[in-house]
Parts: sequence; structure tokens; C-alpha cells
Amino acid sequence: MGANSPIIIFLIVLGVTAVVALVAFIIYRTIRPKLKEDKPSDEEILQDEMNRVLQDVEDEEVAKQISDYKDDE
Repeated sequence: MGANSPIIIFLIVLGVTAVVALVAFIIYRTIRPKLKEDKPSDEEILQDEMNRVLQDVEDEEVAKQISDYKDDE
């Protein structure tokens, strides 16, 4: 074997690394579209958060004051 042994070992390590990188890239490309489908849009996230935080006004007098205030703007 002699002087070529380190070069052969380097090429084997380089080849194994390239195969691992290629497999990881292929897995990433096949999984990524599925991850995008599950993500809700920003508008849906905002609407869900607003519904969670805000409560309906049950008092008619307060509701009238709020609507009058909105009309003044």
C-alpha cells in the first residue's frame, strides 16, 4: 500500500460524507413541502389570537358607546 494509503483513506471518508450529505438533502426536500402545508397563514393566527383575547360586550349601553366611539373616528 505505501504512500497511497492516506489518499485512499481520505477519498473513502470524502465519499461517505458526500453520500450522507446527499441522503440528508433528499430527505429534506421530500419532507419540506409537508411542513409548509400544516402552517396556518398569518391572518388565521391573528384571528385566532384576537378571538382568544377579546370578549364580546354583553351590556347594550356599553356596546352603544363603543359603536359611537368607532363612528366618531
